[in-house]
Amino acid sequence: MTNSDAPVRHRTARTVSDARLSSVLETAVDGIIVIDEQARILVFNAACEKLFGYKASEMLGRNVKAIMPREYAEHHDRFITDYIETGVAKIIGIGREVRGQHRDGTVFPLELSVGEAITPLGRQFIGIIRDLRPRKEAEQRMAQLQGELLHLARVSAMDEMGGALAHELNQPLTALMLYLQTAVRALKKHAGDSTVFEQVMGILGKAVNEAERAGNIIQRMRHFIEKRDPQRRLVHLAPLVDDAVELTLLGSRPGVRVIRELPPNLPEVLVDPVQIQQIVVNIVRNAFEALRDSPNPEVRISAREEKGSLLVNVEDNGPGIPADAVPNLFKAFSTSKRSGLGLGLAISRTIAQNHGGDLTVDPGGHGRGACFELQLPLPVPMTE
Repeated sequence: MTNSDAPVRHRTARTVSDARLSSVLETAVDGIIVIDEQARILVFNAACEKLFGYKASEMLGRNVKAIMPREYAEHHDRFITDYIETGVAKIIGIGREVRGQHRDGTVFPLELSVGEAITPLGRQFIGIIRDLRPRKEAEQRMAQLQGELLHLARVSAMDEMGGALAHELNQPLTALMLYLQTAVRALKKHAGDSTVFEQVMGILGKAVNEAERAGNIIQRMRHFIEKRDPQRRLVHLAPLVDDAVELTLLGSRPGVRVIRELPPNLPEVLVDPVQIQQIVVNIVRNAFEALRDSPNPEVRISAREEKGSLLVNVEDNGPGIPADAVPNLFKAFSTSKRSGLGLGLAISRTIAQNHGGDLTVDPGGHGRGACFELQLPLPVPMTE
């Protein structure tokens, strides 16, 4: 083979290399765009055509701003100019979330990674683009399913309390009817008697109180089980825990002593009150369940501030949690109860972790009851 064959070999190798590169570009799942120092598009692969709705022949030579929404397009050329002048890489080698614009005007989220190549024709910038819409939709669906699961757990808890709730509501409603019947009879017998009138008014006042009591029970239940989006705000923990305990007592057997040690000076926490109440309801109900056969059942609820967190402990004086049950305690659909879905503790831990905290347990045993600890981070104070 002579030296005259060298140019042929070089052209052949270059042709193979170009074909290989073209094949990679056209089969890549992610969009690949190459631009020059003037932001003109040099490469626009098939994935980009599908993503943005333009043919490559339409885009080659155009400024890449054509596929950007206005808020990105206005500053893009400046990014390139600043980098060329200063050498400070604000966009090179960094994967970040941006937005692109389809030919029809639709703006959608993208993940963009930018690399740089020095070529005989000058600097070129290679953008690798991935459509984030499927991931965003999956995240939204996951959040929706989590909300459905939280609602299901609350409804399940209320279902287990149903009998006791009916009993609790029956008491004020029965008293209400008796007071009203007594008032009617008194008015019929002693019409015009001012003394009787005052007695009847007192009876009616008691009837109103009983009606309000029944209404408060129903309202509290509705707030707990209603389906709604999470709403975090700064709240004091003590009233929130008190309401959750009162709600739990509706479904408990009488005789359980509940001791609350909640200091009045506890700092506020940034939480969704209903979700935190759900945690307290779940762990207090579990404590009541553990005390089913205890002669002197007692549940102690305490709270304290420690290392930037607010800690809430719920401790019972039962037999503790069996060692073989501890590994699966926070797993969904794992329960030793005769009823229930086994979701309470799993969802409670998820809620705590979504708030930046956690839910842990000391299983006790050997004469000690179990102790659940809810940890919630305190808001970071604003600094100037």
